[in-house]
Amino acid sequence: MEMHGLVEVLFRTPHRAVLATVMEVEGHAYRKAGASMLLLENGSRYGSISPGCLESDLSDRVEGLLRSGGAEMVEYDMRPADDFSWGEAIGCGGMIRVLLEPVHGMLLHVLLEVKRRLDRGQEAGLLRSFVSSYTQAEYKLTEGEPNAAGDAAVLKMEDGVLRLVSSYTPRPRLLLFGASDDAVPVAELAQKSGFRVTVADWREGLCTSLRFPRASRVIGQPERIVERLQLTERDYVLIMSHHYPHDAKLLELLLPNQYKYVGVMGSISRTERLLGGRPAPDWLHYPVGLAIRAAGPEEIAISIAAQLIEVRRKSTEPRTEEWKGCESNGYLSRGRRGHKNGRFQAFHPPGRHWKIRRLRP
Repeated sequence: MEMHGLVEVLFRTPHRAVLATVMEVEGHAYRKAGASMLLLENGSRYGSISPGCLESDLSDRVEGLLRSGGAEMVEYDMRPADDFSWGEAIGCGGMIRVLLEPVHGMLLHVLLEVKRRLDRGQEAGLLRSFVSSYTQAEYKLTEGEPNAAGDAAVLKMEDGVLRLVSSYTPRPRLLLFGASDDAVPVAELAQKSGFRVTVADWREGLCTSLRFPRASRVIGQPERIVERLQLTERDYVLIMSHHYPHDAKLLELLLPNQYKYVGVMGSISRTERLLGGRPAPDWLHYPVGLAIRAAGPEEIAISIAAQLIEVRRKSTEPRTEEWKGCESNGYLSRGRRGHKNGRFQAFHPPGRHWKIRRLRP
């Protein structure tokens, strides 16, 4: 879960919370710098910064942090080969520094503004300037990084002040046109994969909160849906109403513009008939989903979700020559360097932030 999902949780829960942010990583680690999670006073946790081996220790600190009101930096160093203090599940041979901040006062105010920007589909940033070790910081809302691959953070020294510059990206919007039964697992998996899902259909009895509890919903014909949602080149669309005239009309309305992804459920011949002799743009995918020989609604939903993730990641994929020295983006295949035990994990080249570590307050 990235920041967009965390702030949604933050502003709907009645419980006090502590925000955990990965400030710095050296060597192999499960998440890269900028990853965050939310720890609530009732013991609930949202998001993750490890495979599950650090979260319990972080949770044990929540009560004291909420009582003191001050922040804390915690360092987990798993580099020594004979260090088993964090259990056999760690085994990633890296070092991770985590900033723990009770969410109140100015931080709460800035995170509300971050949420508003992300909800509008805009990037957002948060600048922390540490004024007293890591226990106190000044907070400032910034614009964020346009077209960033995801949440990220950079720790740097400026004018004698240590600053953590965080950037957050909005969850991409997915329009799911068609609320039939096979759309239910697609919506669920897409939401779990970090998409903001909007389900649209002209049939009120199908497009309900009971069937799609976490998605926004639009009732209407294709013309009204397109007009209301104001789709952009950053949006994803799935056409799967299984109603030929409605699918054809929506595709006709989409073709003049540019999108990140449009997938059409059905055979190649059906989609070509929907196109009506018009050329297929690069962003049009049919048949929808990755070719994994999927059978049944659940497996097809998995293949679709995998394709959505693939397209999302490809838009920010580093050049081929960059793969050999960096796994910072958490890619899991294609010849990048893997962990010595065979697992692929986020990797930051040793020494990348060496000077920053020596300049800690």
